[in-house]
Amino acid sequence: MATTPFRLPPLPGAASVSAALAKAEIIDTASGENYPVMFNPEELKLDQGNSFAEISIPGLNTPPVQYVRGRARTLAMDLFFDTYESGGDVRAHTGPIVRLLDKRPGTHAPPVLLFSLGSFQFRCVLVDANQRFTMFLRNGTPVRSSLSVRFQEYVPTDVEVRSGVFFASPTASAVANRAVSAAESLMSQEPTVHVVVEGDTLSAIAGVYLGDPALWREIAQANAIIDPLHLAPNTRLVVPPRRRGGTRP
Repeated sequence: MATTPFRLPPLPGAASVSAALAKAEIIDTASGENYPVMFNPEELKLDQGNSFAEISIPGLNTPPVQYVRGRARTLAMDLFFDTYESGGDVRAHTGPIVRLLDKRPGTHAPPVLLFSLGSFQFRCVLVDANQRFTMFLRNGTPVRSSLSVRFQEYVPTDVEVRSGVFFASPTASAVANRAVSAAESLMSQEPTVHVVVEGDTLSAIAGVYLGDPALWREIAQANAIIDPLHLAPNTRLVVPPRRRGGTRP
């Protein structure tokens, strides 16, 4: 996983709330509502990476790896809030940001957001928000807080479900319908036919259809495959059913 830190210069002097609002903000993309960040974060931490699967082949000291997919980028930062001089409750500023974790009635999901800091734009959802209160008035009102937040990149996918089958763009439909077929094959006692696409491996196919990548030999034997590392696209493979309890005949 690669971590890319962004170190931001601190605001000169004592920055006011209005100055900070012009620099960093969190925007609800559905309603257009802005959520103020009192002070610009000193650092942004951007994590990204890929997922790989090992292919188990007897006799090899180091198994080959197969690219599975990319992982969603995450953006983390610490936000600072201080209302000591005004004497107000700092939760009036931190609360609206924390409530971005709540699902909305119309979508039954938290809102899709845009974190904006100058030319840096990150379309995302809020996945974590941890508050730490470090100063209080005599009556117990918190007036200083650090808010650690983590956002996950949001990539829209237009997928519709009709009677258990997914319909969307050709690419999305192919992936989703394939997942449905794989799920049905796990419960079925009948063989399944899989059409090989570019990048397929027997271990990946076994993981999807049989629930265990180590069962790739069963597919190889059922199709008399000599070279399991080279599968020709458009080849039709018979995936034998998996016995209940996870055992093979």
